[in-house]
Amino acid sequence: MSAILLLLLLIPAAGLLALYAAPAGLAARIGTLTGAVTFVLSLILLPLFDYARGAGFQGQIDVSWISALDLHFHLGIDGVSLPLLLLTTLLSALCLFYAQRTSAGADRARSFTALLLALEIGMIGTFEALDLLLFFVFFEVVLIPMYGLISHWGSDAPNGGATKQQSATKFILYTLLGSALMLLGFLVIHAKTGTFDMVVLQAAHGSGMTRAAQGLAFVLVGIGFGIKTPMWPLHTWLPDAHTSAPTVGSVLLAGVLLKMGTYGFIRVGAGMLPQGLAQYAVALGALGVVGIVYGSLACIAQIREGGDLKRLIAYSSVGHMGFTLLGIATMTQVGLDGALFASIAHGLITGLLFFQVGGLKLRYGTTDLYALGRGLYGRARRFGALLVFAAIASLGLPGLAGFWGELFALIGAARPGAGLSETAFHIYMGIAGVGMVLTAAYLLMVVRRVCMGELSEPRVGDYDLKPYEFVSWLPLAGLTLLTGLWPAVVLAAADPAVNHVIGAATAIGARR
Repeated sequence: MSAILLLLLLIPAAGLLALYAAPAGLAARIGTLTGAVTFVLSLILLPLFDYARGAGFQGQIDVSWISALDLHFHLGIDGVSLPLLLLTTLLSALCLFYAQRTSAGADRARSFTALLLALEIGMIGTFEALDLLLFFVFFEVVLIPMYGLISHWGSDAPNGGATKQQSATKFILYTLLGSALMLLGFLVIHAKTGTFDMVVLQAAHGSGMTRAAQGLAFVLVGIGFGIKTPMWPLHTWLPDAHTSAPTVGSVLLAGVLLKMGTYGFIRVGAGMLPQGLAQYAVALGALGVVGIVYGSLACIAQIREGGDLKRLIAYSSVGHMGFTLLGIATMTQVGLDGALFASIAHGLITGLLFFQVGGLKLRYGTTDLYALGRGLYGRARRFGALLVFAAIASLGLPGLAGFWGELFALIGAARPGAGLSETAFHIYMGIAGVGMVLTAAYLLMVVRRVCMGELSEPRVGDYDLKPYEFVSWLPLAGLTLLTGLWPAVVLAAADPAVNHVIGAATAIGARR
């Protein structure tokens, strides 16, 4: 398994080098092949992974990196990182394939594909890293490729909104600020424990650090992870970035980059700083539920003349990721299970939605809700049906992936961890329930606005799904259905790891 974890980094790196050794005309094909090989290789982890020992890190590679600082090139996975790693390789492969027929078909296909492969290296490395500074390096690697995708291949926001350059600048300034604070938090951890080794730190569960030190470290890393998640009110970079980003950039930004924030909260916050999480759990839950309601209201505000469908889906991420924060804040196994499951579901569903919005923009040249017109069913029946499927999955219909994460977060809020205010979390549960109703409202309004009604113009040309869209989108729809009907697909690996993480955190809470 250790060889596979290393190859998952080396194959995209080799593809990156091959781009500049081969003729430019082959760049998009090289990217597609690299993404496909990386994804297929990651699937081999499924039979090799020991699910009974999902709480422990498997396939470890531990090589001295900078001996003077006792830093190690340390890789490995457990039940928390495995599903996120597979989500990363899947979405990267689909985006590279889709880009070959859309964005990367331009003259600068080599540069575009190189950015996608560099982005994949950073995302995979983040979920494999077991040294805090190595984690930080991979966490930062994703910034420059995403900045390039937005600033050079993006588009200006409609109706006088931010330019693509402004959106890219806002994205990188916010995330760099968060990263700087996160690094300070890691240094606090090292100053109190003498190590950056994430295996040692998770096994210690905060022992060796005072309650005050854990609280300080949690605030610092929490701001960094909160910006990436995105957590209200640190989310303001997200709508502009999504609106300006090219389609595959939005898919990877929503599908994977945001999950790096929630993964950090689970891995570092709950796993290494349990007393810090316990101190700020009520505040974290409050920010989560405010994000749930705020995101829904912001989406409703987009359903107007001049409202933008892409911006609407970006705001929906603030609401959906609010459930992950609420689940983490409960400090219960069911809550953390819900946070991880909601992260996977959001990656599948919102990735599919951004693909579909990109398809609409290719057809109509706009994502303005009213300029798109009505009657998509009449123009493109299969496209319309798939859009409805993604919308009802996003609103949390039982039997689809979006349901379980939200349900688990609410159950966790009903019975929060020892030492937490039940009254506060019961209030959060009620507010989150209102947010679920608002979520259903705006998504059904979108379906009614775009798909239903009489054709606003005569049907001209072929608006329905193209073959490459079938290949790119149907895996996400299929997995949304599979994980909704059989959530054990995710939880079989995650449960032991989450139980290990939250067991110590619950014990800490009981001693408060």
